[in-house]
Amino acid sequence: MPSDRKLLQEIVILPGTGKALEMRRGQVLRIAQTAGRQCADFNCFNLHDYKEFFHTGRTRHLHGMHPTKGDFLWSAPPRERPMMAIIEDTVGTNDVLYPRCSAFLFEHHYGLAVHTNCHDIQAEAQREYGLTPDDVHDSFNFFMHTGISSDGHPYIAKNTAKAGDYVELLALMDVLAVPNVCGADVMMTSDFELKPLKLSVFEASDADWAKVTEPPRMKNQRNPDMFKIKSIKADRELYKDAAYQPDFTNVPIEISEVEVDLNDEEMALLSRLAATGKYGETDAEVLRYVFHTWWIDKFMRGPKHVPKD
Repeated sequence: MPSDRKLLQEIVILPGTGKALEMRRGQVLRIAQTAGRQCADFNCFNLHDYKEFFHTGRTRHLHGMHPTKGDFLWSAPPRERPMMAIIEDTVGTNDVLYPRCSAFLFEHHYGLAVHTNCHDIQAEAQREYGLTPDDVHDSFNFFMHTGISSDGHPYIAKNTAKAGDYVELLALMDVLAVPNVCGADVMMTSDFELKPLKLSVFEASDADWAKVTEPPRMKNQRNPDMFKIKSIKADRELYKDAAYQPDFTNVPIEISEVEVDLNDEEMALLSRLAATGKYGETDAEVLRYVFHTWWIDKFMRGPKHVPKD
């Protein structure tokens, strides 16, 4: 641990529990193994606007299924901002594929009508700040060893974290950080045993900040001032707005034909690609595929999300 860090808070969360922690920009949360092989589920909210919260899908899209040191925890659309940065990870087996376990899951799979579970633990920890069970979101699963089988099915593998292993998260905004001891003791998640986790909050050092290059701000990282409806809906029932008028982006969509000149060599290559049947049924479809996949490979920022031919 850097010697110039100031320890602000330190607690141990026991099996079946979690803790909501107020964190300010520039503070670091360490989640550490006490005995080893324990998964930690994690929720995160903008401390000043709980409607901005961590999103597994956007994080998975930008960093893959196993985010680690150097990656960010992103908020959900339409906000899509980096909320926290992973600045240390001594294990490297994190997961943003599996959803949180729930009471339903244990009843459905195991016939256990009453069982500790991550959704209920998160809901109880978040209740300290006035949030409801509906506000719990899909979790970042630290120290959870997962993968995809050859037939396309996800699986949970043996937990490899050892006593003393840890992850560290640097807050890039003021957040409510909510870690919990995963409640799945009858699954592979934590090697069929629940163990405590140690939480420590520090003031970040210059060395911590040096590990992070914050992504550039985009104009489409939106805030409530940009919404057509700015207030939070207070009632649960849905009903039609009689004054509603559709206002979709770029509608009506216009499609224009573009003439592309190809020389004999390029036409021959296009014909060979078309003959494979892999890239489209017409020359136009094949050319579209070739152009866009070339552009993605050369110019698109971040992961490409196209198959390797």
